[in-house]
Amino acid sequence: MKSVASPAEAGGREQTGVPFFTQAATFEELWPSISTHLDDVFDRNKWSHGRKCLELERAIAAYTGAKHAIAVNNGTDALVILLRAAGVQRGDEVVVPAFTFAATATTVAAIGAVPVFADIDPVTYAMDPASFESRITEKTRAVMPAHLFTQLADMAAINEIAARHGITVLEDSAEGIGMRWDGKHAGLLGRGGVLSFFPTKTLGALGDAGMILTDDDEVAEAATILRHHGRMGKTIDHLAGISNLSGISGTNSKMDDLQAAVLLAKLPRLDQDIATRARLAAAYHERLSGIPGVLRLPTLVEREVPTDSVFYVYEIEVERRDELVAHLNARGIGTETYYPIPLHVQPCFKELGHGPGDFPVAEAACERAVALPFYPDLTEEQLDTVVGAIRDFFTGSQS
Repeated sequence: MKSVASPAEAGGREQTGVPFFTQAATFEELWPSISTHLDDVFDRNKWSHGRKCLELERAIAAYTGAKHAIAVNNGTDALVILLRAAGVQRGDEVVVPAFTFAATATTVAAIGAVPVFADIDPVTYAMDPASFESRITEKTRAVMPAHLFTQLADMAAINEIAARHGITVLEDSAEGIGMRWDGKHAGLLGRGGVLSFFPTKTLGALGDAGMILTDDDEVAEAATILRHHGRMGKTIDHLAGISNLSGISGTNSKMDDLQAAVLLAKLPRLDQDIATRARLAAAYHERLSGIPGVLRLPTLVEREVPTDSVFYVYEIEVERRDELVAHLNARGIGTETYYPIPLHVQPCFKELGHGPGDFPVAEAACERAVALPFYPDLTEEQLDTVVGAIRDFFTGSQS
């Protein structure tokens, strides 16, 4: 098949200002490899859950060291399937952080289980182990910490508490690709975890895609069945329709081969991108340090064992956050607020009976945190523009 046109050849528009996120330069550089993988998909005429997905599963398993890597449609589906595959049932309680993306909690509710919120550590933004332990009841079946932005939750403490109470450990490691604890990849520190390949992620597709990681054979078997209508046996490149159903009902969460093709082209550059992100984070840190009004910069916690951190997002805490966001947006600088309202006071969790003040660390982060433009395509000139605008806002300068 003739190669697919690159974004530039297709007439893509140039970005102005400093966008919060773009992959334009990355895709331009990688397009020959991406096009080759896409051509392979077109030539095989298998668009969903085909050979490219199988290649990606093997490549992600090799990169992470997972015994099983199971491709699914998106990170949210990955969490739903993981929870079910690990045996969480209707009425079970699952402890989750109050400060995280909604899916960490809504997926628990989606299977009829009950999300139980815990506060976060003010440095890592991840679940506070002491708060987790305080939330355990006789109904607690699992705990699901989320590894947010840069580093893993304190998995040594969380695993120790869970073991004492007989609780299953699952990981919302959607943002965690490349993060490791004593050599073990995120998502493999409990019974299983997930990856999201949403476009903004450290390894991002052109749309939605996800992966379940586990070393547990039973979880892997159940997840494989659940992702494809409860169907048993291999589902790659053969058999039309639904046959040989298992004793459990599944869903349709097959990954598209086009997304797998893009991810396979980008995966060899992942470690280079992670190093670029570390360099950009260091540049932000150096330039933002000492600016009045900037209350907190990302801080990497040293553990008793070696850990690999990955800067997925560069998030700071500031005074007058919403005013700063408006100031940056007026200058064409994109931002993102993770997360403006903590989960425990969201209307969909009203029946849990929480209110303001229940999880103060999470609430403080929601009031002060803002994420700045951050991706491998970001130039240091653009970074200087962002920092200059922040400095101008807090010092009153109009330069």
